[in-house]
Amino acid sequence: DQVAATGVDWSDADEAAFRAPVLDRYAEQGSPYYSTARLWDDGVIDPADTRMVLGLGLSVAANAPLEPIRYGVFRM
Repeated sequence: DQVAATGVDWSDADEAAFRAPVLDRYAEQGSPYYSTARLWDDGVIDPADTRMVLGLGLSVAANAPLEPIRYGVFRM
């Protein structure tokens, strides 16, 4: 749209040359391993291990000691 607004005509080769690095970057950075390698998340769970990981997480949450609540009611 910006190219059309300026009145410049792009050939198909120019458009392909412009789009190629953008699509390559999407392909590279769209991988879950890309974000995990940069510690943007807590890791990738193998689908075969999903049930075990979920069970461990629920077990930890169910057995965590709860401290008594020491604050009153928040009113807005």
